[in-house]
Amino acid sequence: MAKQDTGRVVVRRKRAYGEGHHGGSWKIAYADFMTAMMAFFLVMWLLLLVPKTELEGIAEYFRTPLITAVTGGPKVDSSRSVIPGGEPSVLPNDHSTPPQSPLSDMDQEDQMDQESLENLKQQLESLIEHNPVLKQFRPQLLLDMTPDGLRIQILDQQNRPMFATGSARVQPYMRDILRELAVPISQLPNSITISGHTDAMQYASGDRSYSNWELSADRANSARRELVAGGLVERKVKRILGLGETVNLIEDDPMAAVNRRISVLVLNRRAERRIDAQNAAGTTGKQVRQLLEELSHPGQTGNGSVASPNASVMPPSGVTGSGTAGLNGGAPSATVAPSAPAEAPGNAATQAGSAPPVENQSSGVPAAAPAPAASN
Repeated sequence: MAKQDTGRVVVRRKRAYGEGHHGGSWKIAYADFMTAMMAFFLVMWLLLLVPKTELEGIAEYFRTPLITAVTGGPKVDSSRSVIPGGEPSVLPNDHSTPPQSPLSDMDQEDQMDQESLENLKQQLESLIEHNPVLKQFRPQLLLDMTPDGLRIQILDQQNRPMFATGSARVQPYMRDILRELAVPISQLPNSITISGHTDAMQYASGDRSYSNWELSADRANSARRELVAGGLVERKVKRILGLGETVNLIEDDPMAAVNRRISVLVLNRRAERRIDAQNAAGTTGKQVRQLLEELSHPGQTGNGSVASPNASVMPPSGVTGSGTAGLNGGAPSATVAPSAPAEAPGNAATQAGSAPPVENQSSGVPAAAPAPAASN
């Protein structure tokens, strides 16, 4: 007889073990990495386009620590910004930089003058490009800004010299160049200096007679005459310089034709003030007259004085005489009577250590004292 079933069913199933899903977090990290690399190469590309002068400011910005910007320090940004670290700041700052003082009137005038010279440079460049007379001489015209102002150089060429060989006679095309440049230069109130330059070719006599010094000065003066003829105001010329071959445009080739040139320098106000200070006597008119009086009367000291035998010099006060210096051998026609006795202290002749006049043995006329050197 079969065994009776109890009705309980047991089912055994095998579990399927597969690889579980691990998520997409690596994609997010990779995306961040690619974004950072793109930003890095973008910054590197932008830095290549920034001028070097601005790169220094950027480097200084990143060199300033954040703690300095927050708590203050010698490199703190003093600009007026709402960012902490600037001014005004919500945080106390013991090392705040004092605000920069505004430019003085002289600095503002110098800045405006510099802008005027740069505008003149652009105007001259445009004139050279569009003027039919100047355009054909473009390779011989150099314009550049110097610390003293705008410099205009007219160069010589081997097949087109500005002057006749060894002479200051201006060639016709050089005359046209100078007269075309005179009008725009006259528009500014700035003074100019004109310098002449030569090459190293020497005259047969060397520097003993007419040399490159005289030639360069004569050529600069000839250029001045042509500029004045073209409309330049005469009082704008401050200096005429003959520099010879001392300042070569091409230093390693002193015989090059471009070393023969004329330089017209439109001075800025700072250079004009420096030149005026160099040429000033440094003394007032009263001091200059007193100095000349002392040079004309070197023996005048104390209470007494000795008159100069020079006929062109009047006797000083306190000295009496019956006449001026005569023409016979330079001897005075009358003796000088001092206002004090010769033995009295303070007498000019005694203090100067000069001997009394010695009588000429042949004529019996007192010999004249040596005259002081005359100044031009």
